[in-house]
Amino acid sequence: MERIAVNPVTWSLEMGFNQGEVVSGQTRTLYISGQTAMSTSGRPRHDGDIAAQLGLAVDNLEAVLAEADMSLADLVRLNVYTTDIDALFPHYGVLAGRLGAAGVSPTTTMLEVARLAIAGQMVELEGTAVA
Repeated sequence: MERIAVNPVTWSLEMGFNQGEVVSGQTRTLYISGQTAMSTSGRPRHDGDIAAQLGLAVDNLEAVLAEADMSLADLVRLNVYTTDIDALFPHYGVLAGRLGAAGVSPTTTMLEVARLAIAGQMVELEGTAVA
């Protein structure tokens, strides 16, 4: 698989994402449902702690990737949904650091929403990976 970053502007690189990516020669595509701060038994975790929720959501995202024999390095698209963007921004480094360690800058959209499906959840990550 070949990935080519498309960045007519470069400010987004400092925030850890590309404006676009051309992916060619892919063999498999994984569409990942929204991952939140849920335990392996399906119980919400870290009520009111957006930093801990973000960390667990990334862990859960990585678990789905691993089950498909992929990693964060294969992520080409990431959508971040949060109930409070202002509260999330100070902790965004948790996600950006893990993506940076994987050497990936997926195209990213961040949206503030009124609520997520599970009460008390403050952040949800959904993505697409190509390997």
